[in-house]
Amino acid sequence: MAITKDTSISSIEVAGEFKIISVRITTIIKEDDVEISRTNTRTTYTPDTDTSTLEAEVAAVASASWTDDIKNSFQEYLNSIPAPEQPAIPE
Repeated sequence: MAITKDTSISSIEVAGEFKIISVRITTIIKEDDVEISRTNTRTTYTPDTDTSTLEAEVAAVASASWTDDIKNSFQEYLNSIPAPEQPAIPE
């Protein structure tokens, strides 16, 4: 009785103004080559992500999608978000 686990990227999508990358990962558990479980997880990456940390397939999509203009525009967007106000500490 052999149990195996296979994880693979099943979908890569690019969407929106800032070319956010969404990756769906499928995990299949098999017992004696018969599938007994399948789960999907999803993660997203923004243009400020270090592409050296990504799977090669995702990094290739990021390199093609995240131009310098996109990266700069995303950083400008992040910079435009006001910092949360800190509550006053009672004396």
